[in-house]
Amino acid sequence: MIINKREFYVNGLNYIIRSATLKDAKDLSELRLQIDGETENLDREKGEAFIDIPGFEQIIKTDTENPRNLFLVAVVHDRIVGFSRCEGIYLNRFSHKVEFGVCVLKDFWGYGIGKNLLKESVSWADSNGIKKITLNVLETNDKAIELYKRFGFEVEGILKNDRILSDGKYYNTIIMGRFYE
Repeated sequence: MIINKREFYVNGLNYIIRSATLKDAKDLSELRLQIDGETENLDREKGEAFIDIPGFEQIIKTDTENPRNLFLVAVVHDRIVGFSRCEGIYLNRFSHKVEFGVCVLKDFWGYGIGKNLLKESVSWADSNGIKKITLNVLETNDKAIELYKRFGFEVEGILKNDRILSDGKYYNTIIMGRFYE
């Protein structure tokens, strides 16, 4: 699915949120690799589950053509600095929901980029008959958890000792969801 681009000005920074296009594939491949190396909040370590340019081209093509998928990018001065995806499940019993994921370069935290990617995704879901958005978040990512709660997400469950981080300790994954009547 494609949405209209939106412009934002937050804390002195101008940026645009728009649907991903095929020409974004190279930048997205590089960006994802960089972001994976900047934080332990995501599922992957740097270089794991690498997606190359053709891989991103296929994801963008699928998400553009599919009414239950949405792939957004955040752009600052023609540079992609973050992205989010909503991916639908096409089994009939799960056709009412999508899974949300988001990542933003660390240098661009604090400008509302993740919040606005989420806001645009929630708005899209609400206007396209999607009844539920789900997501997973690391238990120590307090800012993200609070943001999700502000958008109506609630904790649905906890996967105990789900991840091992660089300190060698186990951490829980929190499963959150937002349901629309």
